[in-house]
Amino acid sequence: MTGPKTNERPGTRATLRGFHMSASKARVVLNLIRGEDVKSAAEILAGTTREAADVIAKVLASAVANAVNNDSMNADELYVSAAYADEGITMKRFTPRARGRAAKIRKRSCHITVIVSRLDEDRLELLRVARSAQAAASRSRRVATSRRRNEPVPVAQYEPSIDITEDVIVDPMIEVEELEAEEAEKADGTMNEESVGEANEDETVSDDTTEETN
Repeated sequence: MTGPKTNERPGTRATLRGFHMSASKARVVLNLIRGEDVKSAAEILAGTTREAADVIAKVLASAVANAVNNDSMNADELYVSAAYADEGITMKRFTPRARGRAAKIRKRSCHITVIVSRLDEDRLELLRVARSAQAAASRSRRVATSRRRNEPVPVAQYEPSIDITEDVIVDPMIEVEELEAEEAEKADGTMNEESVGEANEDETVSDDTTEETN
């Protein structure tokens, strides 16, 4: 027993005819959204990197707009009841090959159709519960984030990078350099004291000579 024909399936539809893409490439993306609610289908298409995803997203939006404007349905209660791609016309071209031969080029096209329908009451109730739980979780995350932002920032306490109770390894070359520097400072101080003493002796001799002349 076969199902209803393609043009007899219930629901609100939108069709894109003659799109320059093979039907097999479009069917890969259509399989992802078939049976999903409209919001989830739009999110799936937004996260898909295939070229057909952008086109199918526009067809889905058109089907939802037709359901809202023409059939007075609520967009939040719709789901993708059917999504398929039929073969379109195939343009035949040729490309030159070696030895005067020609190879075929087939430029394929397809007709993309998306049908949306209203969810049944059981599925609609489950969807409402899931959306309310998701909204509550999102609200709690926002509240927690805002509370963290409003909390005062604690003042960082100074912590020494080196613990004085632990043994510190000192390079022996540094000790040698410090000893040499101390010896150089002592030598400079001794030389300064000697120069001061010589200057005092010179002043004493000059005073003695001055007294003798007088």
